[in-house]
Amino acid sequence: MELIHRNLLIGIHDALQETFFQEKKYADKVIERLLKAHRKWGSEDRKVVSEIFYNIIRWKKRLEYYMGEGVKPNNVYKLILAYLLWSKTHYKKFEEFDGIKIADILTKLKKGSVPTKAIEYSIPEWLAETLEKELGKTWEKEMQALNEQAPTILRANTLKTTAKHLIDELHEENVESFQIRNYPDAVQLEEKKNVFLTSAFKEGLFEVQDASSQKIGEFLDVREGMRVVDACAGAGGKTLHLAALMKNKGQIIALDIFEWKLAELKRRAKRAGAHNIETRFIDDNKVIKRLHEKADRLLIDAPCSGLGVLKRNPDSKWKIDGEFIERIKKEQQQILQDYSKMLKKGGKMIYATCSILPSENSEQVKTFLENNSEFSLIKDQKIMPSEGFDGFYMALIERR
Repeated sequence: MELIHRNLLIGIHDALQETFFQEKKYADKVIERLLKAHRKWGSEDRKVVSEIFYNIIRWKKRLEYYMGEGVKPNNVYKLILAYLLWSKTHYKKFEEFDGIKIADILTKLKKGSVPTKAIEYSIPEWLAETLEKELGKTWEKEMQALNEQAPTILRANTLKTTAKHLIDELHEENVESFQIRNYPDAVQLEEKKNVFLTSAFKEGLFEVQDASSQKIGEFLDVREGMRVVDACAGAGGKTLHLAALMKNKGQIIALDIFEWKLAELKRRAKRAGAHNIETRFIDDNKVIKRLHEKADRLLIDAPCSGLGVLKRNPDSKWKIDGEFIERIKKEQQQILQDYSKMLKKGGKMIYATCSILPSENSEQVKTFLENNSEFSLIKDQKIMPSEGFDGFYMALIERR
């Protein structure tokens, strides 16, 4: 890889400034807007920009150590240069790098080691302490995995196609992919490509959905004709999977506290040919109360720290802190207590997160069960990032 065009450097710089220093600006949306604004950039240029952008976000703390200072709005070019030197990426001596003391960066690079584990894995100090406390000796292995680039995984939409046919369709459009063992509908791209431009996407043959996330739909044990409530549906990745598993038969009620996410879900459902989904905006408690004891199956994909998906959202580790984790844990328990009332007696529900912290996962389930004797745990599963895909937790709970 090489960085030899100045306009690419400026694009990376501006995107990093926006991500680091503007509120509520998330890396995936920032890079999407940047690439849309520069349609003339070729596929190689786009790949260079995207990879350097994400790697700098991923390794920010380590790069700050090499820089000898924290990143600020006026030294983002120094941050980029530290990355280019560390990663041995060939680059042109752009005027934006004038005055930056390369020798100081190279001196630290020559040491070959860094002073702390937090710097080594490029995470905040509080997070290194939290991971070590909650995961014990395995935390470094998991953090190493979370610093790798996430593969692109698709879920074949079985309302319209199969994984095998999807692979053939994508091949016709010069996108090479393969089926993942033990994941019936999952298809992995051999290399990153913009699959949203393909006819297969426009025809609703697939959704982009990590393999671990696809496990949740299967875990819920849905059947045709059931009434299923997806209580924290968001933009509907798991909702659409449930519709496919139910073969469009029965009813799925998708709830969320954000109306714009439900609008996106409707758009996606139309493309996917999913006709058994009804969206409901949670604007007050009455929405939940009306559904008390009405659901055969209930999915609670709870808000969480997102620490299991740092591969694809590396900027989130710089946007959260220990106080956020404590707040979200209280919210998770409240959601479990309130939303579980929607489940019928004899029904099953899943509590799921994309976190790897036991305090957000098994400990939340334990607390809930201790306070709600009519519920019992059937089984749970944790998927760790070191297994190759996103980190997820899911617990299947029955109401007696």
